[in-house]
Formats: sequence, C-alpha cells, structure tokens
Amino acid sequence: MSTHTPPVSSAKLADKVALITGGSSGLGLATARRFIAEGAQVFITGRRQAELDAAVRELGPQATALQGDIAKSADLDRIFAEITAQAGRIDVLFANAGGGAFVPLEHVTEAHFDKYFGINVRGTLFTVQKALPLMPAGSSIVLTGSMVSVKGLPAFGVYAATKAALRSFARTWAVDLKPRQIRVNVIAPGTIVTPGYKSELGLNDEQIAGMKDQVAATAPSGRVGTPDEIAAVVLFLASDDASYVNGIELFADGGAAQI
Repeated sequence: MSTHTPPVSSAKLADKVALITGGSSGLGLATARRFIAEGAQVFITGRRQAELDAAVRELGPQATALQGDIAKSADLDRIFAEITAQAGRIDVLFANAGGGAFVPLEHVTEAHFDKYFGINVRGTLFTVQKALPLMPAGSSIVLTGSMVSVKGLPAFGVYAATKAALRSFARTWAVDLKPRQIRVNVIAPGTIVTPGYKSELGLNDEQIAGMKDQVAATAPSGRVGTPDEIAAVVLFLASDDASYVNGIELFADGGAAQI
C-alpha cells in the first residue's frame, strides 16, 4: 500500500474564485495577473467591453470578463447572477473600481460630487452587499482606498473624501462580518501611474512627468510605484498570509503619506 501523500499546492489562491471590479486596466489588471498566477479563477468587471476583451486575451482561460458599471444597481445584479451561474461563490472580492478628477473647491458641482460618490462610495457599498450571499466563511474583501484619505492634495477633496469613506466602511464592515469570518481591509496606494491618469484625471504626458518628479523629490522611496507592486500587497491581504489582518488601511505609497 502506497504511503505517498500528494503534494499540496503552494499557490496562495489555489481553487479560489475572485472578483475584481475595475479589472480591465491599471491596478485591477495587475492584480488579476497576480491572482491567476496564484491559482485563482478570476472575474473582472469594467465599463468598456473592448478593454475587457483585451484583458481577457492577455489573462487567458482563468479569466472571465463581465461588462458593467458598479454605480448601476441593475448592472451589479447581472454581474452577480453571472458569477452565481458560473462559479457559485466568491472567495476574494477586490472592490477596486473607482474614479476621480481634480476640481478646486470653488468649482465643485453637484454633478461632480454625485458622480464620484456614486461610483466610489455607493457603488462600492452595493458591490460588497450584493457579493455577500456568495461569500463563504474565511473569505476576504479588499477595498481600493488611497493615501489621500489622510493627506491633503489641492483640488482633490471630493475624491479624497470618497476614499476616507471607504476606510470608515472597512472598520464597520469588519465588525459587521465578524460572525461570517470575512475579513475586510483597505489598500491605500500612493502615486501609481495607470491609464486612469489620462482617462479619468485628464492629465497629459507633461503633467504626469511633473507629478513623477514631485514624488521623486519628496517621497522617501524617491519614485512613484508600479501597479504590480500594489497587486502584490492586494494578494497579501486577500490570501491566508493575512489571516490575522482585519480592518486595516495598508499604505503602499513609498512613504509619501507617512512623513
């Protein structure tokens, strides 16, 4: 009789099902790569079908794209119905979808406020709420916050307030979900240049270069970060490596908000 024991997979997310909102580019896409490399089946969402299709072509058969806008309840219902039909559960939720724009206080409009609180706060809340019926005990939720939740940047007040709200949500939800044994944490990136710097923030190449120079001059790291560096931290929070980490805001900002 053989006494050989089959090797246990060392992949951090082996046989896990993950949902990444805003997963077609930037931090979401980098995290999808990491999750898949660690054995997960990954669903990604986004508003633009062409970008989703390109992402799935890159990510391969372990990725499934679901088009939708988290600010629209009907889109969320459709997304979760598809995940229910295809996978039946969600072990890791990376609530990453969001947006922002630079607008000085005196020029903030109701439309600007409603747009970004609708996406970043309302959309994230109902993403998490609608995911919960699919999440077993021991699941993990990671929210994308920002270092601006604690650091004032000019003309960025509405965006910063939405990220501060997510940090507050994580504290409350960690307590709410204690009976379910579901962890909730926030990743707070610093300056990470992604396609959103042009598509959302409306910055040009010269402005982005100037931002990089400013970060290099002031942050202890001496540089901006990369999407893959943030993805590595998200993987940590999502995996059992962080099994005793709950309710925190983990800054991955090169020290920019710490000095």
